[in-house]
Amino acid sequence: MNRRGFLASVSVVTLAAGLGLAGGYPARASEPEAVFALGSAEIGAPHHDPIRATLLSTVAVLIYDRLIEQDVDQSYHPHLADSWENSPDGMNWTFKLRQGVRFHDGEPFNAATIAWWIPKFKGSPNEYLVDAVDRVEVVDDYTVRFVMKRAEPNLIYNLASSFMGIPSPKAYEAAGDNFGVTEAVGTGPFKFESFAVGQETVLVANEDYNWGSELSDNKAAPHIKRLTLREIPDASTAFLELKTGGVGLLLGVPDQFLPQLQAEEMLDFRSLPGFGITYLAFNTRAEPFGDAAVRQATALAVDQGAILKSVFNGVGLEAHQFLISTLVESKIDPKLEIHHDLAKANELLDKAGWQRGDDGIRVKDGKPLKIKLTAQSETAIKRTAEIVQAQLKAIGMVVEIDIFDSTTVVDQLKKGQHQLAVRQYGWNNADILDWFFSTTNIPYPNSSGWQDEKSQELRNVAMQQSKTQDERVANFKKYQENLIGNFLFVPIHEPVQNYAFNKTMLEVPEKLRGTQLVQATTVDIKVVG
Repeated sequence: MNRRGFLASVSVVTLAAGLGLAGGYPARASEPEAVFALGSAEIGAPHHDPIRATLLSTVAVLIYDRLIEQDVDQSYHPHLADSWENSPDGMNWTFKLRQGVRFHDGEPFNAATIAWWIPKFKGSPNEYLVDAVDRVEVVDDYTVRFVMKRAEPNLIYNLASSFMGIPSPKAYEAAGDNFGVTEAVGTGPFKFESFAVGQETVLVANEDYNWGSELSDNKAAPHIKRLTLREIPDASTAFLELKTGGVGLLLGVPDQFLPQLQAEEMLDFRSLPGFGITYLAFNTRAEPFGDAAVRQATALAVDQGAILKSVFNGVGLEAHQFLISTLVESKIDPKLEIHHDLAKANELLDKAGWQRGDDGIRVKDGKPLKIKLTAQSETAIKRTAEIVQAQLKAIGMVVEIDIFDSTTVVDQLKKGQHQLAVRQYGWNNADILDWFFSTTNIPYPNSSGWQDEKSQELRNVAMQQSKTQDERVANFKKYQENLIGNFLFVPIHEPVQNYAFNKTMLEVPEKLRGTQLVQATTVDIKVVG
């Protein structure tokens, strides 16, 4: 499973972003125009080519449509594919394509498009998304069959990825390496006009668009006729731009800005479930965490509710397992989840031979229970570490906090130099378990160093032997239950995604569809006035 660095291993905190450019909101005398500020994780994309990209922004999902869309509840919905069917053995996927769709350059979208598109991923950073596909067979002009190398129920998730936007074959071949820089041609609701790398991308409405997905109320051309997406790296600058009219919408707002946002009468926000977890990562190769009893005691000593309130201002959810709550694979027996239980934590350490001294610090075989907690310098991570430090003191554990930049933290994890670390990930698929806990990923990203025959067997069944989606769900539930039972992590917080907008400039639907505020909602946004 290939992954983007910003998705899995580093701290993922969605911030408002963009480049602090001079000038206010565009004039609206002729046609409705708007300015969005990209989220911090989106900044720095060198191009808008989904096939060869390692970083894409919201721009891509406005230019390109996908075969399938994923909703906030992780359900899948038709878009350029009207329907799909998976054979009982999982070895064939048949897609009926939407008719009447054209690319921005006038070229038709049909089965030949798909037959050209899938092979283009070979050798690209995103090849893993379709590496289970052996070949594409054209059944008729609007029907294709994916013949698989192996059963892969996760294909449906992959096809809904932002990296699976479909470009115009003609434009793609003609532009070569300049595709996504000087031009970007898809079938989406917006057309590419210009791109200044690191600064902004300008899009205009596709007036021929009438094939919006069922996630949008507006199935036709966007209400916004000209859309500028700016890159503003500093969150405070972006927030000020929102208040003063430089931008109309922020694609991501840090939790600490919510009180200010709520105090501004002209501003409002919408939220979606996040797709990540803040957690503590054990190094099972480093004492005392080679002992499962010490790991369990540490996990039970952490009070998720207190951290949610103190660090995240009550925004988001307590996390009690490793998967986000919107995934069906997360619906495990609640009794197996990790919850705060200080009495049991102390009992476990007593039984493990860690006795309290007169100073309250536990000792075993003459060694005090002292550990180092590694954390990044980002504010929420540091604050989480400080509260964990205080909570673990209650079980007689002395915690020394080491603060480093993200690069140094990752380097330490790769070398196995940590004992316990505050980490965050962002991913909305159960295969994140494979990423962090498979023996094939030691020493990194499986920085826990966990090697266990039973765990790996359950991993192999979930990742490689699931033929249907139902089988995959059941298998990943078993895999996660095994990992939870071995106390390899301490789940803490599940964030939400916040999007702020200026009510005097934009009208944003109350209910957002999709896993992020992207194409499905953007086509429904209206300019005020």
